[in-house]
Amino acid sequence: MQRVASLLLQHRISAVPVVSNEGGLVGIISESDLMHRTEAGTERPYSWWLQLLVGDAQMASDYVKSHAVKIADIMTRKVVTARPEAPLHEIAMLLEKHDIKRVPIVDEAGHLLGIVSRANLIQAVASARPKLEISPADSVIRGKLLGELRRQPWVHTLNLAAIVQNGIVDLWGYAPSAAERAAIRIAAEAIPGVAVNDHLLETPIMVY
Repeated sequence: MQRVASLLLQHRISAVPVVSNEGGLVGIISESDLMHRTEAGTERPYSWWLQLLVGDAQMASDYVKSHAVKIADIMTRKVVTARPEAPLHEIAMLLEKHDIKRVPIVDEAGHLLGIVSRANLIQAVASARPKLEISPADSVIRGKLLGELRRQPWVHTLNLAAIVQNGIVDLWGYAPSAAERAAIRIAAEAIPGVAVNDHLLETPIMVY
């Protein structure tokens, strides 16, 4: 365990993959697996009432985590992985869905090729080149906006009017919620070279 801890500290990483002699991924061990170790005196204490709540199986599992001398006994075996051709948005969905910090990348044979972490995704955002802000024709802007909105299942385009003049988008109508209103505005702002005026209401106008 000291070797694993040293690797984490030396390389300033939060986890290391565990591979077989053939290079296949067999598990992963993270800093959280080493948090409650007997060497550091940080093993999890159990009061009598907590023992009743968690049960024997959980206490036995925690004992393994704190006392095991083999990596195989504490590593996570069921590792969420992805293929090298997976787009970044799928990696982001895996991180969010499984509440994990990293996704190992493996080939068809299960051999480890690399790891994509949350930090890597943030780096991709930070290093992305800004889009050129050249305003296209008004009709093109409107077409792009409506096309994007129609692809979203939450948009009610019948309640929306988008007027584009000289690269300025005026949004009129109403959105059922503040979140939908913000999302519509952001969809318009994402078009390079445009300015957006948000006149949307969050409740429909009642005509008597």
